[in-house]
Amino acid sequence: MTQRFQKITPNLWFNNQAEEAVAHYTSIFEHSKIEAITRYGKSHDQLGFQEGSVMTVEFQLEGQSFVALNGGPQFPFTEAISFILNCESQDEIDYYWEKLAEGGDEKAQVCGWLKDKFGVSWQIVPIALNEMLKEADPERFERVMQAMFQMKKLDIGALKEAYES
Repeated sequence: MTQRFQKITPNLWFNNQAEEAVAHYTSIFEHSKIEAITRYGKSHDQLGFQEGSVMTVEFQLEGQSFVALNGGPQFPFTEAISFILNCESQDEIDYYWEKLAEGGDEKAQVCGWLKDKFGVSWQIVPIALNEMLKEADPERFERVMQAMFQMKKLDIGALKEAYES
């Protein structure tokens, strides 16, 4: 029997916190699960990985499959890759912002972006913003962008006010 795989699966390279990070993420997202954990074998001792330690964690968040790898410190996360989290309400934005920003880099919080305590970048975005930015009126577009540039966590009410003014 063959297992069906997602065509593209993001792989997150952690130093040694893959299991901790996955536990954190799966505690935040309601529809999430850990699917499999693989462990380093004896042959990896020479590379600095202790036999039996976690190598990878396969998991899902909201139906999206991911792999978390404990690969060592040589490749830290950067803002060049981020996860966009589309939210329907301010309550949803507030919830995810609070949970994902906890222990993260406060200096990296700008325009709806944050960096969590593991160094992973997230964009917490109201779905309404996507519609506002598709606006054909350049003045409306600019007002929304200027309002967004003043924010850390995005505020749907303030964005709508800028859009409608």
